[in-house]
Amino acid sequence: MTDSVDAKGKIVTIEKIREFLPHRYPFLLIDRVVDYELDQWLKAIKNVTINEPFFTGHFPDHPVMPGVLILEAMAQSAGILVQLSAEDNPSVNPLFYLVKIDKARFSRTVVPGDQLLLEIHQKRMLRKMGLYQCQASVDGETVATAEILCAERS
Repeated sequence: MTDSVDAKGKIVTIEKIREFLPHRYPFLLIDRVVDYELDQWLKAIKNVTINEPFFTGHFPDHPVMPGVLILEAMAQSAGILVQLSAEDNPSVNPLFYLVKIDKARFSRTVVPGDQLLLEIHQKRMLRKMGLYQCQASVDGETVATAEILCAERS
């Protein structure tokens, strides 16, 4: 884990995130991991800017980040947690797919200039399926919550 962590603590930069996830622009939705505990939890950020391609049509006069993309950012954060937890074993390079979303709730819109803090808690990992409790917040205010299930690609 030496090159994924900076000298200040458990920060994962965009370069390492790009190694962990297959997503690329415009669908890579994680800018940085700010803290984590292997096999337990992860905190990541997504900086929301007016330059996001989805704002062109959602909505031109009142830009709002689509809720499904907030859920996708949660799933990508869970994927990074899986990758970080498997990093000590170079023979394992798991790729997980989002397979189920439960209890999704949205309590406020996310707009350009917001910074999403994504908090992912691994509830359990069983038979190559991970269950995660997820929360997204802006400035300490919860904007979305969900429980997601991800399964390893076979």
